[in-house]
Amino acid sequence: MTAPGSNDPQHIVFVTGRLARPRLEKIAAGLPAHLRWSIADAGVKVAALMTEEIIKRRVEVPDGATRIVLPGRCRANPEALSAHFGLPVERGPDEIVDLPAWLGLAGRQLDLSQYDVRIFSEIVDASKMTPEEILAKGLSLAAKGADVIDLGGLPDTPFPHLEASVRALKGAGLKVSVDSFSRDELSRGARAGADFLLSLNEDTLDLAFETEAVPVLVPTRPDDLASLDRAIERMIAAGKPFLADAILEPIHHGLVDSVARYRDTRARWPDIEMMMGTGNLTELTEADSLGVTALLMGMCSELAIRNVLIVQVSNHTRRTVEEHDAARRVMYAARADAALPKGYGRALLALHDKRPFVQSPEEIAQAAAEVRDPNYRIAVAEDGIHVYNRDIHRVGTDAMAFFPDLDVRSDGAHAFYLGAELAKAETAWRLGKRYVQDEPLDWGCAADAVEEDATAFKKAGHTKHSGPDAPPPGTRDARARQADAALPEADAAPPETVEDGEVRARTEPDAGQPGERIVCGRLVPSDGA
Repeated sequence: MTAPGSNDPQHIVFVTGRLARPRLEKIAAGLPAHLRWSIADAGVKVAALMTEEIIKRRVEVPDGATRIVLPGRCRANPEALSAHFGLPVERGPDEIVDLPAWLGLAGRQLDLSQYDVRIFSEIVDASKMTPEEILAKGLSLAAKGADVIDLGGLPDTPFPHLEASVRALKGAGLKVSVDSFSRDELSRGARAGADFLLSLNEDTLDLAFETEAVPVLVPTRPDDLASLDRAIERMIAAGKPFLADAILEPIHHGLVDSVARYRDTRARWPDIEMMMGTGNLTELTEADSLGVTALLMGMCSELAIRNVLIVQVSNHTRRTVEEHDAARRVMYAARADAALPKGYGRALLALHDKRPFVQSPEEIAQAAAEVRDPNYRIAVAEDGIHVYNRDIHRVGTDAMAFFPDLDVRSDGAHAFYLGAELAKAETAWRLGKRYVQDEPLDWGCAADAVEEDATAFKKAGHTKHSGPDAPPPGTRDARARQADAALPEADAAPPETVEDGEVRARTEPDAGQPGERIVCGRLVPSDGA
């Protein structure tokens, strides 16, 4: 895609199905002038059910087209279609309302691949674990986003296998730090090959000159910044690398003052490498840790603190590595754009979504009016949960209250399926999250996303054979979906191209006569759609 303002013309062909076409036309009509577009109706009702063969057979690409965009849930293989059409083919966003942002029209391209904060993830009870257990834990933390595995020593607890643990982690290619109040343990860890030593103050700083391990300097007391300054001056004079940590304290035990100390340290030492230990806030505050982490990583971004020490002991911080990893990427991207950390994806949104409702009640009602089969569809809008098929359209906010209106009393498997989906829809409506039938809710980085092959249909669901006559509607039966999608349908109009000015004219209020609407960029009588 050429950048906005480029002199190179671009012409995007949006492939869609009949039900989604009106909404796509509305969104496309508002695209800026540098974009030319066409809509290719593949002739199937539901765009997600299009196959490669259907698209190859039915979609006509106009002359001058430069790019083809498929619906996000379409399971066709973009590479195969690109070879067929001789044009770049991409899978767009799942929801049509996200199309402008996906096209980069929100002022930025979303790139969360970069970051500049190093995550030290502490194994707090390493002295109670075997080297094998420590290695397994370290590899798990690294897979989640940790850059350095920190071995935490416990007071008055022997750590005889410290050297073996350091060597095991280093042998697996991991960076290692040792965190202990024992000078002996720190020295042993360094001799075994540890990369960093936490936490040295001016009284124990001599150890930094006995090893190649990089020390993390701390004040002798949290409020004694002068002692930290003296340790920093000594390391700079010796020309040795180090990190400095002003010590973050918990709420009601000096939090605000400790944040100020980080600011003051950065002001006095603008070029040094710093660390912040976030556990005193995430662990010792019984609040959802994702928001706390995002705020702390925002502070680190402002103060150029490029190292964080994190810890996971409490159950409510079980995703702390993933949360810090997501937050460092968002903050890096926002800082690079000189922007607020808004509009950089949904990784930091677990409970609520910025745009939870992708359809209005009126749009759902219009879709329901076009349904001609008994399959139940479920959607969520601001006014509640919508359940509809050719016979009914009900709206409510209590999942269980729908049961009397659904003809599933003799179909236990189908009733089970609908109950599960409606409960999920109620959760989404109450929290303000996006709901998509047959798809898991998106919890951001607070839960692992379900990985699946975007070019293959879903496997058949457990309720595939429920009911006396046919597979239940709404299940994930790939073969049934493919068969349904392959049925010939009328009105599969070829794509047409309309200049932006013409589109704007046709979408202005009072444009056209009653009974007319835009189809593939052209104003046509309603009965011709």
